[in-house]
This record gives sequence, structure tokens and C-alpha cells, in this order.
Amino acid sequence: MPIWQLDHRNIFPDPFDADPDGLLAIGGDLSSDRLLLAYRSGIFPWFTLGHEPYWFAPDPRCILDFQNLHISGSMKQLLKKKAFDVTLDKDFESVIKSCAQIERKNDESTWIDNYFIDAYCKLHHQGHAHSVEVWQNEKLVGGLYGIIQGGVFFGESMFSRVSNASKYGFISLVAHLQKHQFDFIDCQIYNDHLASLGAHNISREEYMLRLHNGLYKNATPVVPETL
Repeated sequence: MPIWQLDHRNIFPDPFDADPDGLLAIGGDLSSDRLLLAYRSGIFPWFTLGHEPYWFAPDPRCILDFQNLHISGSMKQLLKKKAFDVTLDKDFESVIKSCAQIERKNDESTWIDNYFIDAYCKLHHQGHAHSVEVWQNEKLVGGLYGIIQGGVFFGESMFSRVSNASKYGFISLVAHLQKHQFDFIDCQIYNDHLASLGAHNISREEYMLRLHNGLYKNATPVVPETL
């Protein structure tokens, strides 16, 4: 199956045309309009080569339904002790840069280059991209960021500088989204870390149906606050 080459037009092929690895298209740009159309269409950029984005629509797709959130006994103790302070949208730029810089198991490099950072910071200033910050003794020790469209949070990346910081932030985010009538979190690609929190795979077909319903859900707008 051929991989689509995008041009200046803000259009995407059908997500069901993706190859077995989920790669759907190459090219275009990371403009705000294109990024938002991608998320609404079940597509996301994973990395760029020479400012040429690679667009994915994997099958299966990893999501978290809020009722499936798993909180371990040790995490319950940390939450009870309020081991960290958690904020929303207090320092988006530091979060995305930390996600780009953090060392990851089995990853030689990050996909979050300066082109990504500039594009998502622009989305943040436009009110579409949001960050969760996890603080310890007033130092940023963990966090995550993603895109909001309708009642769906599209998770992009997370980081931890101390044990359990990103999980603590993720669990706090789930509680916040649930309170504000969101539908689910799109986790994109399954991994053990997400699975330990209750994320699971669904088919692309089911994901597209869930996405369609979630986009039209009347979720409460997210505003900067302490979680």
C-alpha cells in the first residue's frame, strides 16, 4: 500500500489506508490547522525528518477509559500523603522540553525536536495544547502534555525525574478530566508503563467510532489551575 505524500493542502488520506506499522502519510507541515485536523481525523505526527512530518494512524490504538484506571497500593499512599504538587498549564514549554530531553529506555533519541516544540507551544498559546506539571519542593520533577479536542485528551508524551512523578501527574489528570465530563484519553501506542495505569488496545475501527462520539461531547473547557 503506497504511503501518501502530503503537500500544501490541509488534507489527509483515510486513516484506514495506513500501512501495517500505522504509517499513513509523509510531508506537509506542523501548522496548527493541520495538527488539529490530524487529531480530529484519528491521525498524529510521530517524528520529523528534515522538517518533514511522518503521520500515523495505528491499528490497534491504545486508549485509557477512565473507569479502567489502575492505581497501585503504593500510588494510593503517595496520593494520600500528597507527595507532589500538581498544576495544569503552569509551564507548558518546560514540560515539552523536558519530554524531549529525558532519557528513555531503548530509545536512542526523541522525536520531539525544535520543530515539534515550536508547533505545540503555538497550539498551547491558542488554547489547544495543555500540560500537567508535577512539582516537588518547587522543582519540576515530572509532567505530561497533550491536545484537547471536544471531550478527548490526546496524550503526547510524559517524563519523570523522580520515581512515580509522571504516574502521579497522569492519575491527577484523569481525575480532572473525569470531573469535567471528558470521554477518554488517547494514548496512541501501547507500552508497559501505560498498561500499568489501565490503558488498553482497541481496533482502529472502534477507535474511530469512539473518537467521533468524543469530539462532539460537550466537555468543560480546561483552564490553568492546581489539580
